[in-house]
Amino acid sequence: MRLNLARTLSRSAANGPGDRFVIWVQGCPLACPGCWNPDTWSFQPRLLRDTEELVSEILTIRGIEGVTFTGGEPFMQARALAGVGHAVRKAGLSVFVFTGYNLDELASDAAQELLAVTDVLVSGRYVESARQHGVTWRSSSNQQVHFLTDRYSRADMEQSPETEIRINPDGQITLTGFPAEAFLTATISTARS
Repeated sequence: MRLNLARTLSRSAANGPGDRFVIWVQGCPLACPGCWNPDTWSFQPRLLRDTEELVSEILTIRGIEGVTFTGGEPFMQARALAGVGHAVRKAGLSVFVFTGYNLDELASDAAQELLAVTDVLVSGRYVESARQHGVTWRSSSNQQVHFLTDRYSRADMEQSPETEIRINPDGQITLTGFPAEAFLTATISTARS
């Protein structure tokens, strides 16, 4: 199977418990106003990846605890992500999923396949007027954290940094997580000077 991806990050501590391989899928029908990743809304092909090749890449990263699916909207590619999730769970890694859908909206067979391999699900549309800072893994107060297995608990939420900046050897900078407005403003101002 193939996935349409926006990007990947081989290691992040701000996208779920522990160090994680993060996969941003391409395509989201929800288009929440104020979304952090509007570049991931289009369903046009961006970075097509074979799921077996992606799993092989993930399994070469030493010391990660799991994989995070975000986007875009992961449940638009639920069946392919379920295959990735199944393979990485078989290798002992965990699966964390961010979705704009509420849990009760995820009733399709493909959605159920992805939920079956998910340890933690953060659900709910981003609501700009309900934006909040300093709350682990959620950017608006309506969003819910669901522990779908007993691998993690609320105590694990206390260990994740809110924001993370990665600088690749080629100089590319990746900002991920849930940065506060003041942090974003200061970062953009510094980058422009």
